[in-house]
Amino acid sequence: MAWLLVVCAGLFETGFAVCLKLSNGFSRLWPTVAFCCFALASFGLLTLSLKHLPVGPAYAVWTGIGAAGTASYGMIWLGESSTTLKLVSIGLVVAGVIGLQISGSAH
Repeated sequence: MAWLLVVCAGLFETGFAVCLKLSNGFSRLWPTVAFCCFALASFGLLTLSLKHLPVGPAYAVWTGIGAAGTASYGMIWLGESSTTLKLVSIGLVVAGVIGLQISGSAH
């Protein structure tokens, strides 16, 4: 259950990063409100998960999901460039997250 919280927190991290971009420096109301909601949900779920998981792997998975999700969202929906190196790098982040998960370092 704790890992599910980390995964959800990572997805909310993607949401708050995208909304941060869309808020245009906190000058647009609804993306700013969404940023605040996503950030609160992300940090809240991560906090709950850390009651049961070691901080290193949980934090790495959280940031990995957020980084890969944000980069992918930017390329798909925000018109950011998509290069082979970016795609390979996202794949390496995902591979690292999976490696941490199966390494047995979690409870």
